[in-house]
Amino acid sequence: MLKEGMKAPNFASTNQFGEEVKLSDYLGYNVVLYFYSKDMTSGCTKEATSFRDLYPFFKEKDTVIIGVSKDTIASHKKFMDKYSLPFILLSDPELKIIKMYDVLGEKNMYGKKVIGVIRSTYIINKEGTIQKAFTKVKAEENPKEVLDCLCL
Repeated sequence: MLKEGMKAPNFASTNQFGEEVKLSDYLGYNVVLYFYSKDMTSGCTKEATSFRDLYPFFKEKDTVIIGVSKDTIASHKKFMDKYSLPFILLSDPELKIIKMYDVLGEKNMYGKKVIGVIRSTYIINKEGTIQKAFTKVKAEENPKEVLDCLCL
């Protein structure tokens, strides 16, 4: 896990519209970078729709939301369309960003240990520094927790 106070690693990936997105494009904005396992699953949907519902409050704080999973661009587009998600979803099928941010690890799924994306969120400040790191977050509670941190 990357630590608070560290420079956030820059990356480039493709969003749900097939456009390249770089973290460095958002210097001057706060960035909420959240990692999740899979589009359309119950926990990931709860987290995404909670970010969606709070989106106007994030915008007031000059904050961009970026979700990252290993899903395809097409899957992200369907997820965005189905749930009216107003933020960026990045496709990381080769796990480059996921590994860069150290969120790939062992987790327990239905009593079985598997390697997968550990639900995590980073708040990156306007200068590109990690302000706060949340690990092993609860899907539904994470967006409110992140917003509260931005309001301090």
